[in-house]
Amino acid sequence: MIEQTASETDVDYICESIRHLGYAVIDAGYESGWLEALSDAFERARQRHRSKHGGVDALKAVDEHNTIRLPLAYEPMFLELATNAKIIETCRRLIAGYVVLNQQNGVINPPNSERYNQRAWHRDLPYQHFVSSRPLAINALFCLDPFTIENGATKVLPASHRQELFPSDRFAEAEAVTITAPAGSFIVLDCMVFHSGGINMTDRPRRAVNQLYSIPLLRQQIDLPDALGENFVTDNELRKLLGYDVRTPRSVAEYLAARARKS
Repeated sequence: MIEQTASETDVDYICESIRHLGYAVIDAGYESGWLEALSDAFERARQRHRSKHGGVDALKAVDEHNTIRLPLAYEPMFLELATNAKIIETCRRLIAGYVVLNQQNGVINPPNSERYNQRAWHRDLPYQHFVSSRPLAINALFCLDPFTIENGATKVLPASHRQELFPSDRFAEAEAVTITAPAGSFIVLDCMVFHSGGINMTDRPRRAVNQLYSIPLLRQQIDLPDALGENFVTDNELRKLLGYDVRTPRSVAEYLAARARKS
């Protein structure tokens, strides 16, 4: 052996694992009291989201009752989660240049084998069958509850971010890896690795927060600056992360004004 990759820090290891396998697991570094507070914030955000969007029945009608879209709009702790230092450093090392928070969603794997729309194999750039030499986006799935075999922990197909097509069913069944992780962990994925949620056989929901960080060329799932408002944050780095500096101009005049601000 003449050359070898250096892996001395947690972030070194995350980056190495994602490049080779497409996924990694890392302790987010939060204390138990913070996790308990985030759990309470998750439930408050869930109730506010339901109230704002017509209640449970209205969300069930569009299969959205197990998802909280953009929880950072409801509870400030989720903005803190989105700026986790290890995750931001990982994204900046894997995504060249400019990193934008593309989406943040609270996700609930319901109990007792209830139908769950994340059980199908998918990529987090859905329906795309191409690969790139560098990641276009990084998925950081925060485990608010422990991920276990019994409650439907996430399954991945290692290194599938390197292959354009989804493999045969026989191969997928044989090679899938179930990722168990304690509460307070991040499961970090290259967005092009195939993964799925498992079946929750317990009587309790399994909760997580899914965050996707991408290159700015990819459209945000929800226009965060518009949804959050112009004065949501004033810190320049936070505004860049949330996409305030890469919005699509609505006219030639806006485009020219943006050029003038940057010159």
